Amino acid sequence: MSRSLCVVMIEPLRPWVRDLYVAQLAADQFELRWALQEDESGLSEGIAGANVLVTARRRVTAAMIAAAGTGLRLVQVQGRAAYAVNLDAARDAAVPVSFMPHRGAIAVAEHAIALALGLYRKLVRGHAATVGGEYRELGLEPIETNEDRIAFNWMGLENVGELYGKTIGLVGLGDIGLEVARRARAFDMRVLCAKRSPLPSEHQSVMGISQVPLEELLRSSDIVSLHAPHTATTERLIDAAALSCMKSTAVLVNTSRGGLIDEKALTDSLSKRAIAGAALDVFLHEPLPADHPFNGLDNVLLSPHLGGGSGGGQKGMVADMVANLERVAAGQSPLHLVGIPTAGSGVRP
Repeated sequence: MSRSLCVVMIEPLRPWVRDLYVAQLAADQFELRWALQEDESGLSEGIAGANVLVTARRRVTAAMIAAAGTGLRLVQVQGRAAYAVNLDAARDAAVPVSFMPHRGAIAVAEHAIALALGLYRKLVRGHAATVGGEYRELGLEPIETNEDRIAFNWMGLENVGELYGKTIGLVGLGDIGLEVARRARAFDMRVLCAKRSPLPSEHQSVMGISQVPLEELLRSSDIVSLHAPHTATTERLIDAAALSCMKSTAVLVNTSRGGLIDEKALTDSLSKRAIAGAALDVFLHEPLPADHPFNGLDNVLLSPHLGGGSGGGQKGMVADMVANLERVAAGQSPLHLVGIPTAGSGVRP
């Protein structure tokens, strides 16, 4: 290369994540800059001359693309937030846009769906009954099965349901919420979301998501799944009043933070069967105290904060992003392109 590739980050990141980028982007191959100004004029100066703009959810506008100049070769999005880029402006400027799947968000999203399935399919209860040989209490004897002769649901478990056709309400729509929505649509579910900032109608259409007020989401959803950060605003967001809005057949899934839920109110609601169940991966106190009331309920599914999988999702995300930037630096087409420009080959020379 005749010169280094200028990579400008416009997304505020935690210090340790910034350090990952600094460590992995070779200084002789990349010039790494941060443009985090809030005012448009200051930001335009910070991104002038950029070859790559990197964001997550901070919107890359037409003005930013113009301010970067004719050397802009890629807009790289960490995650799959379609609203993070003005795709029309990128197309008009013949600048490719890459949406990089977020490994950590994918891990949590899979766990949220697994928890919902676990509740609906009675997996824990079914496992315990099978391992414990509880069929004997029903006076049953094992039979040899064939294609036509089986002992379907031999324990007579009730209300074993399907996700198909259900409505899932996502409270919060960051990277994790977006990944849950993608998976929910694969089950032919209706997807609602409640978030603080408005989601443009065109993005709702593209993502197959309908934004509604929180109360409407709670009243309409069969599954309420929490994906908001734990802040002063969201502290005990799901309290007694919120729970009273939910259907008696609905379930609550939390893979976000325990503080979003008033645990006493949830215990009361579950005990009274005011809602059908809850699947929780996170708690106000972790590990979950052995004497916590949740442990005495038969309509909960609990896991020890496993949503992030084996961990390292953010590191993997950065590694994937850096590998894509290295492709651009080498003159190769970047991966995970969306809205490839109509002009040119998709990558600026």
